[in-house]
Amino acid sequence: MLNRTLGTTGPQVSALGLGCMGMSALYGEADRAESIATIHAALDAGVTLLDTGDFYGMGHNEMLIGEALRSTGAARREKALTSVKFGALRDPDGGWSGYDGRPAAVKNFAAYSLQRLGVDHIDIYRIARVDPTVPIEETIGAIAELVEAGHVRHIGLSEVGADTIRRAASVAPIADLQIEYSLISRGIEEQILPACRELGIGVTAYGVLSRGLISGHFSRDRQLAANDFRGMSPRFQGENLQRNLDLVDALRKVAEERGASVAQTAIAWVLSRGEDIVPLVGARRRDRLTEALGALDLTLTPADLTAIEAAIPAGSASGARYPESQMAHLDSEH
Repeated sequence: MLNRTLGTTGPQVSALGLGCMGMSALYGEADRAESIATIHAALDAGVTLLDTGDFYGMGHNEMLIGEALRSTGAARREKALTSVKFGALRDPDGGWSGYDGRPAAVKNFAAYSLQRLGVDHIDIYRIARVDPTVPIEETIGAIAELVEAGHVRHIGLSEVGADTIRRAASVAPIADLQIEYSLISRGIEEQILPACRELGIGVTAYGVLSRGLISGHFSRDRQLAANDFRGMSPRFQGENLQRNLDLVDALRKVAEERGASVAQTAIAWVLSRGEDIVPLVGARRRDRLTEALGALDLTLTPADLTAIEAAIPAGSASGARYPESQMAHLDSEH
């Protein structure tokens, strides 16, 4: 397994991380036993970074990771690093009701996460979305107090813009920014990625396969389950979906010429964007994990990169990456 360091102050992690959200929420039903087996397989392969959120399945995902860590060997468990998002407020029906970044809430969220994960510290802790009623300096300051107390090792950010990155970094060292980045989501390249590099902050990129849209496995006639949030995602709607899958067809031709899968090619492209970027792959099954890991063996030449960007030019995606109501919560989009 190749390793990368998250920024100048963050930990060394595997070059690919495992995003665990889909094992608990938002993509329809998942197989618990297969999910745990996938986490174990990832640890066996040298994947060390496990990414979650305390609101994924209202705590289910953290408990799932905790179970996976308890049921594996000590050597694998000690290498696992937990990256946790907090702050999203839910209701008993699964609805969303905003974000809470107050210092007291930060410490409350952390206490519950430590218990559910069954760990004595969280490796990287970050608010999922900025609370518009609380200055980011106060939220970061509360996490810094958790670092000082030994409950958290590193501070992260999630979906924030360049100005917020600078304000946060003025309070305490920031290890990484977690943000969507893929061939069809390249908005960070103009201001956000340069700000991270200026300040020595790494990037953990989620959505590298755009929630399966550019994985090569999403068919034009696929029917999504009622509890699959992609059914509300603009990029998966009507003509947007058809145009986006046309881009995937173009990428498939490039991938086939390299003897790689579409998913491997898309992941390898994100890996090629810099040693300070760690893609998170949202595999829920061992076969998908195995495919994703194959991207580490795919070295893209300048000619390959040119062909990939000709297949999916910057800005060519149809539809926003979230519904309008959720886009409003993204500091990174303002």
